[in-house]
Amino acid sequence: MRKIGFLFVIVFLFVVPSSQAQTKLLTIDDIFDPAKRVNFSGTPSAPRWLKDGEHYIVVSKDRNAFPRLLKVDAISGKSEPFYDAAKMQAAFASLPGVSKEDARRLANQTFYDLNPSETGTLINFANDLFYYEFGSDRAIRLTSNPDEEVGAGFSPDGRMISFVRGGNLYVEDLSMQRRERALTRDGGPEILNGRLDWVYQEELYGRGNYSAYWWSPDSNKITFLQLDERQVPEFPVTDHIPIDQILELTNYPKAGDHNPIVKLGVVNAAGGDVQWVDTYKYKPEDFLIVRVGWFPDSKKVWFEAQNREQTFLDLNSANPDDGKSANLLHEKTNTWVEAIDEGLRWLKDGSFLWLSDRSGWRRIYHCGADGRLISQITSGDWDIRSIDAVDEEKGLIYFSGSEHSAIANHEYAIKMDGTGLNRITMSEGNHRASFNSRASHFIDSWNDVNTPAQVRLYDTSGKLVRAIDENKVETLSQYKLGKVEFLNVKTRDGFSMEAMMIKPPDFDPSKKYPVMSYTYSGPQAPQVRNAWGGALYMWHQMLAEKGYIIWICDNRTASNKGVNSAWPVYKNFGELELRDLEDGFTWLKSQPYVDSSRIGLWGWSYGGFMTSYALTHSQTFKIGIAGGTVSDWRNYDSIYTERYMGTPQNNPDGYAKSSSVHFAKDLHGKLLLIHGAMDDNVHMANTIQFLYELQKAGKQVQLMVYPKSRHGVTDPILVKHLRQMMTDFIVGNL
Repeated sequence: MRKIGFLFVIVFLFVVPSSQAQTKLLTIDDIFDPAKRVNFSGTPSAPRWLKDGEHYIVVSKDRNAFPRLLKVDAISGKSEPFYDAAKMQAAFASLPGVSKEDARRLANQTFYDLNPSETGTLINFANDLFYYEFGSDRAIRLTSNPDEEVGAGFSPDGRMISFVRGGNLYVEDLSMQRRERALTRDGGPEILNGRLDWVYQEELYGRGNYSAYWWSPDSNKITFLQLDERQVPEFPVTDHIPIDQILELTNYPKAGDHNPIVKLGVVNAAGGDVQWVDTYKYKPEDFLIVRVGWFPDSKKVWFEAQNREQTFLDLNSANPDDGKSANLLHEKTNTWVEAIDEGLRWLKDGSFLWLSDRSGWRRIYHCGADGRLISQITSGDWDIRSIDAVDEEKGLIYFSGSEHSAIANHEYAIKMDGTGLNRITMSEGNHRASFNSRASHFIDSWNDVNTPAQVRLYDTSGKLVRAIDENKVETLSQYKLGKVEFLNVKTRDGFSMEAMMIKPPDFDPSKKYPVMSYTYSGPQAPQVRNAWGGALYMWHQMLAEKGYIIWICDNRTASNKGVNSAWPVYKNFGELELRDLEDGFTWLKSQPYVDSSRIGLWGWSYGGFMTSYALTHSQTFKIGIAGGTVSDWRNYDSIYTERYMGTPQNNPDGYAKSSSVHFAKDLHGKLLLIHGAMDDNVHMANTIQFLYELQKAGKQVQLMVYPKSRHGVTDPILVKHLRQMMTDFIVGNL
């Protein structure tokens, strides 16, 4: 009797606190207040493999550690400081003009750009470049001037560093004799050698990446892009907060405008004349260079070229000595061809793996050094996301793909001959794998819709070796969160759309609930993911706690289920996307617990366009919130827009039909427009033009402008204001 009673009490005490704990309701302060917010995502580790394949470096969770970087034995987990921080600090402190505090900061970074041998690091600090050799007393201040150096990096042999200053490409020896050499001399504000301009960075090579040059593997030569901006229109962006406003002028080609004229040059690292690659077959005004690299033997350069509307892609080779070029392969579809990040991977025999969307699905192909197709390695109606490692001795390719799930990435292995496909990440949810140099182990960053990122070590058979960082966020269990459901909803013509629903925590199927829906809708940019969504997800959960059903449904062209699902949007943004979204709402409105008269829609960027378009082309929505909206695609940049829409000169009807500005008189429902006053991506002119037409049509809308904000509102104080305002608009009108 007493024993049973004792056990009963223990169970009672275990269960009740758990249920009581899940009673807290989310607030704006919990999610967004800079001083009060709760860390719902934890602090997951981001290990970085060292070249020995046995160790990785990771940032210590002890913020007082000195240094913060640890070297960890991957198998055992034993850690030690990656370097002697005190020695490094002393070396930097001995340099002229470096304060003790600056020396300490230089010696305690959380990321270092390592040389290929991992014996030294290059640091861009306070707008100058510094070099340090680990374990020595050698620290060098490489630059000391007011000009900005960007795109800095090591040569493959680690003996030189390279960077761009003032539109020119430089190298500097790291020997004791140190010598800085300008490899180009014609650069300036509108001639950029080795540096990306705004549109090339944003749409082709990656936001935040300034570098437009590539070392030959033998460290003897550099190939680089030259971008001539002189015909590219400038667009003004104004900071209105200072008494004397600050005007920024950026070369920004809108759809149909002149693009930068691009050339590909090769120059010796020791200096000398530039050898320009012969691109005679392309018209300068109708020509993009979208990827560049070297053959492994340093004897040739390869580059991918496209016409400005991106209806084809050529892989070409070029002789660095005389500039003569030749075509290796030609990609062509009936719509567009998109350049793929790291889509070419060389093998030891001189052949290469090639990622291509030519079939409508992204697949791996094996090609000879001359571009000739040897074999197709993957097949089936699913996509490769990335090639992550190749073990040529075992004849295995490791890659991320969607074969198991369209809403979460998994890691796979396949033999070079295309047989033996094997999924090696078995837990449901989203996986991102990082392989060591020997392709014997990988670090897996895993998360799902309910769980922030966790980090584990596996061998390449998929066997768990060690949990690196479980990143348990106990705080989440204290909140009363709504249940997340993943669904499939068919369009009227049978396409299966992925959807996600969050119901209120106290959901009662006998009641009717309003719906707040979120969308992006842009080509191949799904929002339904079995992955942790951070602050946005928690805000949606807060709305669910307030009695709203949250609905996210990916229209077919946004689904990323093969590029063939996106092709139907070609030359006509908006119409098909809205039709698919409407089909999702038709299903939703058929559910007995949905109040079909109270449906809202919100989105940002392409989602802002989609919200503006939907509220001017549909009567489904009671409210809409359009942030950073593109109201007329003639306003947006050339490379992104023309990929899908062609130029305005070649597709005037498509641009007219896709413009919310032209349909302002048809606005239905209450609309809140939001824009960053200094948005240099989707310019505020979009919202102003739309607003003007709404005013002329007698339509009342709300507008909120965020000073000093770009395409995203990032100032924590303004972010809180933004989310509070959006919440108030939803609660007050839906």
